Amino acid sequence: MLKTAEAVSIGHPDKTADYISSYILDRLIEQDPGIHYAVEVMIKDNCVMLGGEVKGSVDMSDIETYVCNALREIGYDEHYSSLWKNYAIDVRHIEVINKIGVQSADINQGVERDGWGDQGVFVGYACKGPALINRELWLARKLNDALYEHAKTSSNLGLDIKTQITIDDATGDIVTAIVAIPMLEPEDIKPFVVDALGQEPKSIIVNGTGIYQFHSSIADCGITGRKLACDFYSTACPIGGGSPWTKDPSKADLTLNVYARYLATEHLGDNDECFVYLSSCIGKSELPSGLIRTVKNGVVTNSPLACNQKPNTLIKFFGLDRPIYTKLCRKTLQALTIVPVERKKLVV
Repeated sequence: MLKTAEAVSIGHPDKTADYISSYILDRLIEQDPGIHYAVEVMIKDNCVMLGGEVKGSVDMSDIETYVCNALREIGYDEHYSSLWKNYAIDVRHIEVINKIGVQSADINQGVERDGWGDQGVFVGYACKGPALINRELWLARKLNDALYEHAKTSSNLGLDIKTQITIDDATGDIVTAIVAIPMLEPEDIKPFVVDALGQEPKSIIVNGTGIYQFHSSIADCGITGRKLACDFYSTACPIGGGSPWTKDPSKADLTLNVYARYLATEHLGDNDECFVYLSSCIGKSELPSGLIRTVKNGVVTNSPLACNQKPNTLIKFFGLDRPIYTKLCRKTLQALTIVPVERKKLVV
């Protein structure tokens, strides 16, 4: 059976949008660890539009500076703009449209009672293999991260990178490696691909259209939350909930996705795969449903899971009230696997 997974760098416009929101969240958490935050970002050409809700003791007068600093951290700085000119986003000419309002009092009253800030369904996954994720996704992310780090020091390669890996599940061979990476001039990066993967694919395709120069938000509109398959587990399991990288931890989309992944890794044991399914109700801490599903040698076992951990308990357990969100957004290989701050085990 052939299996395929894709990964994108934070230079991709959708992930750039995620990163901008994560950067703003980090700066506001530094001011108020109890911030309530849900901000979406759309980025096109050199225009960045912010829309969402915030509640907390924070000063938001530096929002435009935050946006530009986020772009610089990605690598879209002044030097990059001079090098790529009209081919990529230009941090020197950013327009910010700010449509951030105040969080609804209806939502806030439930959160203040230590209830979840939204409802939804969430899926955690773990399997045998590197980083406890499916191998094709691990390889796609590994290659993408290597290319991104390489491009940051290159005067020819751009930061808007996509990688796609197809493996033969029976043999473990890499059948196809597909790379999209901007180039000012043609460059043979196939040896780098082989070295990064540690195995030579049967086929390597670089820039399938033949030329790739226009990139970032100049070539494509970026919107938060559009790369969930890349952020989560590709096609290995269903995607639950919304984007985890544009919200404070009172939102179940963040904390319960992290918790579901944690539970999946905890219950994997000697099984081949473990799936954890959770759901939430806005304003309530008790979860309406929970299920652990393990697969071993093709045999499926379902076990009910009663989860009554309050939001603040999980937030403190994982340390989610810290300014860690740009780091999580950047490190796709470990994004959902957050090491608990507290050493004691949660009672599940």
